[in-house]
Amino acid sequence: MYHTFFGLTEPAFSIAVNPRYLYMSQQHKEALAHLLYGVEGGGFVMLTGEVGTGKTTIIRCLLEQMPENTDMAIVMNPMSNVSELLTTICDELDASYVLDDPTIKDLTDALHSFLLRNHTRGRNTILLVDEAQLLSPQALEQVRLLTNLETTTQKLLHIILVGQPELKTLLSKPELRQLAQRITARFHLTPLTLTETQAYIRHRLKVAGMTEGRGPFPFPIVKRIHAFTGGIPRLINVICERCLIGAYSKNQQRVDNTIFNAARKEVIGGLDQTAPTKYHLYWKITAAFFFAALLINTIYFTQFAEKPIPKTPVKSQVATAIKTVSSPTQNLALSNVTIRNFHAAEDIFFGYLAVPVAPETRPCGKVLRANQQCIKISTHTWTDVTELNRPAILIMSTPEKFSTYLVLIGLNADNALVLNEQQERSVVPLTKIGRDWTGELVYLWKKPPAFTETLVLGDSSPTVAWLAQQFAKIDNQKDPLTDDLFTLALQERLKIFQRTKNITAEGNIDEQTLMKVNEVVGIDKTLITDFKESGSKAITNKEQSKNVTTP
Repeated sequence: MYHTFFGLTEPAFSIAVNPRYLYMSQQHKEALAHLLYGVEGGGFVMLTGEVGTGKTTIIRCLLEQMPENTDMAIVMNPMSNVSELLTTICDELDASYVLDDPTIKDLTDALHSFLLRNHTRGRNTILLVDEAQLLSPQALEQVRLLTNLETTTQKLLHIILVGQPELKTLLSKPELRQLAQRITARFHLTPLTLTETQAYIRHRLKVAGMTEGRGPFPFPIVKRIHAFTGGIPRLINVICERCLIGAYSKNQQRVDNTIFNAARKEVIGGLDQTAPTKYHLYWKITAAFFFAALLINTIYFTQFAEKPIPKTPVKSQVATAIKTVSSPTQNLALSNVTIRNFHAAEDIFFGYLAVPVAPETRPCGKVLRANQQCIKISTHTWTDVTELNRPAILIMSTPEKFSTYLVLIGLNADNALVLNEQQERSVVPLTKIGRDWTGELVYLWKKPPAFTETLVLGDSSPTVAWLAQQFAKIDNQKDPLTDDLFTLALQERLKIFQRTKNITAEGNIDEQTLMKVNEVVGIDKTLITDFKESGSKAITNKEQSKNVTTP
């Protein structure tokens, strides 16, 4: 078989659901956290996503994490008939009911009796309905009524609805507003990003036995796979399988454009031989939008992007000694602000952050003192950079494929504020940067004492003591909630903080949460947002007070 040709012990891209190949992206982890939180809270929990985005993966993980005292009724192929639905639920739970033509009341009473008995035995009951978009409004309303079965303190039945995006449309109907209002947690799975697609492919190859250093999919091919599949895991499996078979037939260890094009034709041809599918329609719509966007982008850059921008006076109220210049922004080429040497970019970057550095070494070019950690990540949207909210070194690529670097210190909806080699500030349109940005960046954050990995309830660490002290400052409290022991009181305070910062409220002390704490208390510099473009390279009205705090 072809897989032995690539050093694999088994096919890596089978579309069968195999727990060994489980890949949990960040959003899959967040989805799972939402479902677990919703199940604990009672009422309804909803998970939606396009076909093949990983809903089954999430369900499998959820089932594995359910406590032993949990009974589950899983309805995989729901029906619109209310009586049939209730009968299926009773059968799944082994709830006894009248066998001769039971009425809806008979079935509901049987469920109620079962749930009460289960509750008195200290057991929880969960109903999971997959493909819930197939339910009729009447069946969904009956499901809602099941949540009325409760004691004075808690719901007797927790319900998880899983379905395609049509489920959200269905629940938006006025007659189902009562059900929609009872959904305590909801999450919509989107396709994988390019970075996640690359990680997904590597993960499956590694599980299938591929050794380090080998890789049949070079990054340009991964980009084409991502564009073709839209980041849908199931489709990624299909096209990757075809690519490997094609490479094997040509006795090639790496997939090239010729092999990929042939594989793509096979996949599309397979779809064309059947009735039109959502995937096929998705590809056509994606292609139409892509070419429309390309046309608009071309018109914009040829007609508008280089038009002069009116000059306004230069003003800088920056506390640091960074120079400004007065040449017009419209004459500013991207090459004037990019830096060709990474170490030079680091010097400017660390100088701006007022971070001391030791002699040059890896991984970030220099060893950082005072618990500073330099991190390189791949991202692909300005929204991600905004959420990161930290100065960064953007890794660029010139049309000639040379690497250059851009020191980013500010960002708003339209422009970026950057530093050049002379430490001059310049305002550059995001559209200009986006054409050359690889999607990779390097940023810096100051780790709390002794932090190396995520901490959970009951852990003891200097990081816990540090976090408790920061919350005491934030809350204007004299004494922290704990010393170095991660207590329940600290966890509850942490969950509140995570929710206010749009972080999944797992109640664990992780890197993302600590970075947001640094933001709030002013330990790490954040991106400048209040700057204006007014005819010169470097125009900033002011820096936020928290941005002048040195790490």
